[in-house]
Amino acid sequence: MKFTLLSVVLAATMVAQQTPEYGPAKGTLFIVGGGNHRGTGIAEAFIARAGGLAAKIIVVPTAGGNKTADGKIRVYKEEDVIAPWKKLGCENVRMLHTHDPKVADTEAFVTELREAKAVWFDGGRQWNIVDSYAGTLTYKEFHKVLERGGVIGGSSAGATIQGDYLLRGAVSGSDVMMAPEPEHQQAFAFLRKVAIDQHINTRNRWDDLIPVMKKMPKLLGIGISEATAIVVNGDRFEVMGKWKVAVHDNTRVYQPWEKPYFVLSAGDAYNMQTRRIEKLGIGTMPPAPR
Repeated sequence: MKFTLLSVVLAATMVAQQTPEYGPAKGTLFIVGGGNHRGTGIAEAFIARAGGLAAKIIVVPTAGGNKTADGKIRVYKEEDVIAPWKKLGCENVRMLHTHDPKVADTEAFVTELREAKAVWFDGGRQWNIVDSYAGTLTYKEFHKVLERGGVIGGSSAGATIQGDYLLRGAVSGSDVMMAPEPEHQQAFAFLRKVAIDQHINTRNRWDDLIPVMKKMPKLLGIGISEATAIVVNGDRFEVMGKWKVAVHDNTRVYQPWEKPYFVLSAGDAYNMQTRRIEKLGIGTMPPAPR
């Protein structure tokens, strides 16, 4: 009996140690800071991780808006949404969009998603994604893509939605870092205990996370430049692309003359659980699919 009990305890301990604290236990996240990332290899690496050009990829344009300026329901043309992926040679890419969370909560709507190897969230305003999918069957199926070892990626709003706390989720404008409306404060937590900002170089947002981190010190803050991505596996991410990533880590001691964050470049890696910086060559990323 003692041996059996000890074995159970040891097995449970091993499982606990293997379960990531921040990133997904299975699957990969591609979190891009916005802008044009052609020529960086980010999209090609995303496709490779999904399984290649024949892999089923779902593109979600919903951040682009659920309504037009005159208040009408926005209609997306699938051929326009998936065109960039078709140009890259993707053979099995589909659009997924609805403005109505009741539709997103139906079996019929998630049929394509259940077969997907990868999901990509386009940019726009992240609260639109929340309004359509939060708490629905579609939301659960997004997480299941990772659970079966798939890939989730996104750029700009499609980056921020992957974190835990939803930055810039206010309907009033993207300059508001912490939304006053409670329903727009929670992102989809593919990457837990993290708040993700984007466009930090082109829009000079380097310091915008500082007040957020003071109010929510238990979070890890990650600001990502345009044409730059963090690629997350478990509790570790690697940086790829053209520019920089700012990491706001409140467990570190900063000198009074320093900014309360440090900067990583392409080829660098960071372990969110141990809070250690690692250095790797960009050649560790998977090759582009043929």
